[in-house]
Amino acid sequence: MRPGTSMLNAVTEEFAARLRATLPARSFCETDRNYLEEPRGNYRGQAGLVVAPGTVEEVAVIIRAASEARVPIVPYAGGTGLVGGQISPVGEPLPLVLSMRRMTAIRDVHPEENTIIAEAGVVLSEVQDAARAVDRIFPLSLASEGSARIGGLLGTNAGGINVLRYGGARELCLGLEAVLPSGTVWQDLKRLRKDNTGYDLKSLLVGSEGTLGVITAACLRLFPRPIAKGTALLTVRDPKAAVELVSLSGDIVGEGLSALELVSGTGLRFLAETMPQVRIPLSEPPDWLVLVDLGVSADRNPAKLLETLYARAHDAGIVTDGLLAQSEAQRAEFWSVRESIPEANRRVGAISSHDISLPLGSIPEFIARAGKVIAAIGDFRINCFGHLGDGNLHYNVFPQIGRIATAPATTGNAVRRAVHDLVSEMDGSISAEHGIGRLKVEDLERYGNSAKLEAMRAIKNALDPLGIMNPGAVLSFAGKT
Repeated sequence: MRPGTSMLNAVTEEFAARLRATLPARSFCETDRNYLEEPRGNYRGQAGLVVAPGTVEEVAVIIRAASEARVPIVPYAGGTGLVGGQISPVGEPLPLVLSMRRMTAIRDVHPEENTIIAEAGVVLSEVQDAARAVDRIFPLSLASEGSARIGGLLGTNAGGINVLRYGGARELCLGLEAVLPSGTVWQDLKRLRKDNTGYDLKSLLVGSEGTLGVITAACLRLFPRPIAKGTALLTVRDPKAAVELVSLSGDIVGEGLSALELVSGTGLRFLAETMPQVRIPLSEPPDWLVLVDLGVSADRNPAKLLETLYARAHDAGIVTDGLLAQSEAQRAEFWSVRESIPEANRRVGAISSHDISLPLGSIPEFIARAGKVIAAIGDFRINCFGHLGDGNLHYNVFPQIGRIATAPATTGNAVRRAVHDLVSEMDGSISAEHGIGRLKVEDLERYGNSAKLEAMRAIKNALDPLGIMNPGAVLSFAGKT
């Protein structure tokens, strides 16, 4: 048990009975494995009680009761997080798991304003569908969009493939409804682009991973649907050329540039090794590929833009080959290559996985230096891929062919420390889009700015003095005794 958690109390039968007397019977759920495991299997959790409220008022009732009894609360949305933020480790006081699964209403859509109001339990793909129904798009897009829920996506400030053009979850959120640790309901679902009235509590709650309150609904930004789309796979000579392609793409395509995804030859070989059903439209996997995706208005031709980009990049020695999608089906095929890489990684089995970001110009140097650092630890395969346009790399380390995926914890820890040390040295971030959760609490304390950490603890103590909200996530225990 961590220092400070002794002030928290486990869920008891008396506490559960109090809630059952207050809330509808349908609010109580079975404690199935979804609430006890995270997708990568790194955490095995526990739950004293799982409650799924149907309204913001019911959320407030639950949090007030937990505050009075000093019972820890673990907010749970879609359970797709990769850093353990949705799991309470065994050995801590049994928590109340607060599931958003019943808060699934899309309350309002304003296509003329490009806004939509959705409750925290709405699945991302459902928000995308609702936007499509009014000829708009909600651009947040990631591999788990069929199961990730809005509350969790905002709680972790999720990124995905379209951050380059549209920004991450924080930039896509105009207003929130939330319940604070005291049980107070904060209503701020305003559909405003400008609201300069003091501290930005919305932006504070987005990315707080349930440690400062529970998001129950959000006003989200929609965008006009691009009329014409284009996608190309371009072979680049090395990571430096890939970064040069980012700049050149911006010059030629401008605001129509939606995504620039870096793919390594290792990732392509992993696909061939574990997922042969995914067609790789290349006879020989190159060392480095960049997937370029754009969406433009009706008066611009995406094929001509991509042809111009290829010609300019080829003349400059940046690209050596390329494929331009000739149909929507081929465009989907290109994207399938990129989007299948995380699953191929999972099947191979990583020794250590890293969600990092770096200044764009530092990426080639990082890749070169990190390879040498990892080689000094042992003989491994490295799959470096990710969202090149916004500087977010997934730098994952794997055993060589024929060796088992498991490795001593000390090896994984050494790899992780070496990668994060280098990221910190190069003014990068150890968490680009997955959050801190429980996995990276020690990393945040090791690499985080001391002034920022002091301010974060002060904010946590001010809003959640008892430390009941997702204790152990983001920060080590920070409640007042």
